[in-house]
Amino acid sequence: MSHTKKIFQTAAAVFCMISMLFISASSTAAYASSGYEFVVLNKYSNTMQIGDEFYLLAVTSNGAKPSFKSSSSSVASVNTYGKVTAKKAGTATITAKIKNGEASCKITVKKTVITLSNKNISLENGETFQLKASASTGHPVTYKSNKSSVAAVDEHGVITAKKPGSATITATADKSSAACKVTVKKPGIKLSRSSVSLFRKETVKLSVTSTSKSTPKWKTSKKSVATVDEYGKVTAVKHGTATITVTVDGVSKTCEVTVKQPEVYFETDIITLSAGEKYQTNVTVSSKNKPEYSCSNSNIASIDKNGKIHAKAAGKAYIYAKEDGVKARMRLIVKTD
Repeated sequence: MSHTKKIFQTAAAVFCMISMLFISASSTAAYASSGYEFVVLNKYSNTMQIGDEFYLLAVTSNGAKPSFKSSSSSVASVNTYGKVTAKKAGTATITAKIKNGEASCKITVKKTVITLSNKNISLENGETFQLKASASTGHPVTYKSNKSSVAAVDEHGVITAKKPGSATITATADKSSAACKVTVKKPGIKLSRSSVSLFRKETVKLSVTSTSKSTPKWKTSKKSVATVDEYGKVTAVKHGTATITVTVDGVSKTCEVTVKQPEVYFETDIITLSAGEKYQTNVTVSSKNKPEYSCSNSNIASIDKNGKIHAKAAGKAYIYAKEDGVKARMRLIVKTD
């Protein structure tokens, strides 16, 4: 066969194969050949998103099935049938090869772009916020917080503020990520009173308002003087001063509690009774609390918890009334008839 005839046959074969593959007239078929054997591809370059797939079609001049190979399978892999799968951002060359000929397709895998609805947010403790994120590939996005103790995030992107501070929420897909900075603000708090005066056993309810949804924590500096419960109820224990502190997310306010000493006095300074006689004392206590009674000489007289005296034998004694450290006395003379 003449050299001219071989060239003609080769040209005719190329024309047929290009027509079968619907390659446009403007496309240039690039191939490598040796001994007039060659490979024609349906694509010689392609741009893909991570996760995309397509079939690289190849026609050979000798009708043999080509082998496919990727220069970087971690970027784009190819199977025995020419199916190309984009794996990660980068470039790779897919080569279809026969014994004496080959052709290549350059694959460019684009980096996934993560789009966030917000890049900075500020929350009060206890508040929630829906962070929205999308990937250019349409693949699912995962969320993670670098400080869950400050701001936690669930699988749907719902952020929950936990305590004052800052945290970074990262949205990730296809090894690409975008970040949102979360600032959990220190709360503003107000206490209903900054000082209060009470007598022993009296109570007062302190109230606190806060921009935070956290539960206030109450504390007293002196339980022996005044106590406070978890709801802010203060109870006076004995005379003195104590500081009640309420704390919300590290921010505190105080109220100074003064437990006043009462005034205690008898209606009369001296009383005379006959042996066997009974007498109800009359004591005034400014705190309105009931005093504790006692007698200096139980052989002369006794007195019960309600202040009622029972004269026993002739003699002299003192009757005492005591409330919160303050003591008053009345002189008692018991005579015989």
